[in-house]
Amino acid sequence: MHLKQLSYAALAVLTLASCSPTYNWRDYTSSDGSFRVLFPAKPSTHTRPIDLGGIKVDMTMTAAEVEGTTFAVGTAVAPDAALAQATLPAMRQALLRNIGASAPAGETLDVDAVGKGNGGPVRLVGRFVAKGARMYQVIVVGKPGAMPPEHTEQFLSSFAPQ
Repeated sequence: MHLKQLSYAALAVLTLASCSPTYNWRDYTSSDGSFRVLFPAKPSTHTRPIDLGGIKVDMTMTAAEVEGTTFAVGTAVAPDAALAQATLPAMRQALLRNIGASAPAGETLDVDAVGKGNGGPVRLVGRFVAKGARMYQVIVVGKPGAMPPEHTEQFLSSFAPQ
């Protein structure tokens, strides 16, 4: 009888595991408290130095991947607020250059572009924001057609600089 109960328990665990949602949304606050966002999975964070139009900063990327689509928030601090705002186009251009896409016409800092990644075509959807001296890039990157619009919008609209 004990073995039969153990079998039922194992079956219940397997059933519950198979029902886990692909998108497991969670409220995330950055370790320095500079932003909040909903990530579709547990994110990881990495920091590295970058050059944004001649300004050297440490960029911290916090990202999560679900089914080949990456949801990420990048943050960096400029020497002052005016420079942070002025650097956003360079941040946007660097990401477009990474996928071999050209900047769409207009002065907007939002982007929705298709380029090439390691595995073929890639789509980049993002917003670029400055608050005080801090710059943010909020992006979703994945294969065109494989990025559910509702999940992309949920991520982007949930972003709130603090």
